[in-house]
Amino acid sequence: MYMNANTPRDAARAELAANYDLAPSLAAAKATSELYARVSRVIPEVDWARHAPYILAIQKLKAEKDAVILAHNYMTPEIFHGVGDVSGDSLQLAIAATRVSQQTIVQCGVHFMAETSKILNPAKTVLIPDSRAGCSLASSITAADIAKMRADYPGAEVVSYVNTTAAVKAASDICCTSSNALRIVDSRPGDTVIMTPDGYLAQNVAKESKKRIVYWEGACIVHEQFTPEEIRAFREDNPGIKIIAHPECPPDVIAEADFSGSTNGMINWVRKHRPEKVVMVTECSMSDNVASELPEVEFVRPCTICPHMKRISLEGILWALHSGTEEVLVEDALLDPARRAVERMIALG
Repeated sequence: MYMNANTPRDAARAELAANYDLAPSLAAAKATSELYARVSRVIPEVDWARHAPYILAIQKLKAEKDAVILAHNYMTPEIFHGVGDVSGDSLQLAIAATRVSQQTIVQCGVHFMAETSKILNPAKTVLIPDSRAGCSLASSITAADIAKMRADYPGAEVVSYVNTTAAVKAASDICCTSSNALRIVDSRPGDTVIMTPDGYLAQNVAKESKKRIVYWEGACIVHEQFTPEEIRAFREDNPGIKIIAHPECPPDVIAEADFSGSTNGMINWVRKHRPEKVVMVTECSMSDNVASELPEVEFVRPCTICPHMKRISLEGILWALHSGTEEVLVEDALLDPARRAVERMIALG
C-alpha cells in the first residue's frame, strides 16, 4: 500500500482499522467460501482467513461507490479471483474499460493500464492502488524518442505497444498488444513500420510479417530474464512438458517453446489443450490463477516476479476505494491523440 506525503502508511492503516474489521477471521473466510473454492489449490486456508476480511470490505465499498475492479492476469490470486470484476490481458482490459457502467474504475495492474482506462473514459474516476506500479517498457521511451524515429524513417507509421505512457501513445499512429501486434503491423500502409518500445516483441513479429520493422530496444524486466538454456532445462527435468512463452521473451526463447502468445492467448491454449504438465514462461502469478481452474494440469513455475505488479495489494485496493486517493489523470492535450491510437487498435481487434 502506498500513501502520499499527506497520509503516512501507519496513519492510513489506522484509519482502515478504525472503519473496517480487518483482523484475520474464520467467519469472514466462511462468508467467502465460494470464492476460496476457486483458489484453494494455491492459497492455504490460514492465508485466506487473512485475505477474507479485506475482500468483504472491498466488495461492500465497490457497491457503495459505484466502482469496478479491472484485474490484469498478473495479479495475485486473492485479487484476481477474490475482488476482480473483469480480468484479462491489456487488450481485454482496454476493451472492458470502454464498456463498464460504473463511475469509478480501480485498475489492478500497472500505471500505463490505468492511464489507458482514463484515456478511454475521461469523465470517469480512475484509481490505482499504488501509483509506483510502473513498467520497464513504459519508462524506456518518450515522445521525443518517437519523434526521432519518425525523422530517421520518414513516412513510416509508428505502432506502439500499450505498455507505454499516454504521451507516447499520443505521439503514435496506433497501439498494439502482444495478442494483435502482427495484425496491427500488417494493416499499416507502406513497407516499413516503426515498433516501440519492446524490441523482443518487434523481432518476434518481424519473423512472421512481410513488413520491414524497425524498433526501439526496450524490454520487459520479467521476460528478458528467460534464456533458451533455461527452457531446455525444463524439458530435460520434465519429460513431455509443454512450454508456452510470452512474445516479450527473446526470440531464441520463443524458438524453444511449443506455443507463444499473449497472456490471454497462453491461458486459452492451456484451457484448450489441457497438457499433463506445462510451464508458462511469463510472470508467475498467472500460473497460480490458471492452476486454480484447471486441477488436472500440473504447472511447473519458473516464478519470475514483476515487482511493479506486486505493489498492488488488497490493502491498497481498500485504501484507494476508501480514500479516493491515487487518482490517475492524463493531460487534456494528450487525451484525444492517445485515445485515437488506442481506439484504432480496438477497432482492428
